Amino acid sequence: MNLKLDENIDIRVVSLLRLAGHDVATVPGQGLSSAPDEEVIDVCRCEDRCLVTCDRGFGNRLRYNPSDYAGIVIVRLPSRPNFTFWQEAVKMLIQGLDAAEVTGKLWIIHSGTIQEYQPIEPDV
Repeated sequence: MNLKLDENIDIRVVSLLRLAGHDVATVPGQGLSSAPDEEVIDVCRCEDRCLVTCDRGFGNRLRYNPSDYAGIVIVRLPSRPNFTFWQEAVKMLIQGLDAAEVTGKLWIIHSGTIQEYQPIEPDV
């Protein structure tokens, strides 16, 4: 899977994701640090990359309808998480990506689980 890690994701998890076979780019690595959310998600769409972030704002399906993207994953951790929390969250993400398709969906990783949300269907 092609992933883009937002600037709020611990950079040390890049190697874990790459070892699992994923193509990983980062917001800081592409000079997008402090870029507006709309710019970050638009780059993800153009690159066909799933955004992995801690920014809960991307969970607003009316604003960021998952069907428009290669997936949005929000990682929810305790405040001031240590690296063990990051490792557990990324392990859960890797397991989820191995078992299911994230494209067009919103996943929220929290407390060892993945909650999946479908896109908002347009009114007919």
